[in-house]
Amino acid sequence: MTRVYVSAVMPISLEQAWRVLRDFNGLPDYHPFFAKSYIEDGKPADQLGCVRHFHDHDGNAIREELLSLSDREHLCCYRILDAPALPVRGYVSEMRLKPITTSGHCFGEWWAEFEVDDADHDDVVQRVTDTFRLAFEGAAEVGR
Repeated sequence: MTRVYVSAVMPISLEQAWRVLRDFNGLPDYHPFFAKSYIEDGKPADQLGCVRHFHDHDGNAIREELLSLSDREHLCCYRILDAPALPVRGYVSEMRLKPITTSGHCFGEWWAEFEVDDADHDDVVQRVTDTFRLAFEGAAEVGR
């Protein structure tokens, strides 16, 4: 099992960061990798079990299912259902935010666990790492 973990301090408040990152359909609004997104079957983006279907700028599609979303704990957990361009199996990810009380900023952590073939390991780990890092950077920019 491979685990990727990224953490960041965002120079915005917890409330500002959560407003951006809690939107399960909002990736294209703050992340440079993604071009468009929609929630399948017209479900709300905060309904457990909803599936987001999004595309990167090369047209590659990814489908992910929302497993948990907590406004109290500021966390979101999801799994990949289908990602032909990302050779992973059993991918589950969680993002969590916490306030930094001394500065008013926000601490974010994002992890994923998945199976990946050895031949693809380094590339996939780098792509997932970059995805999480850029998400935090984009949320900090958009959340201001």
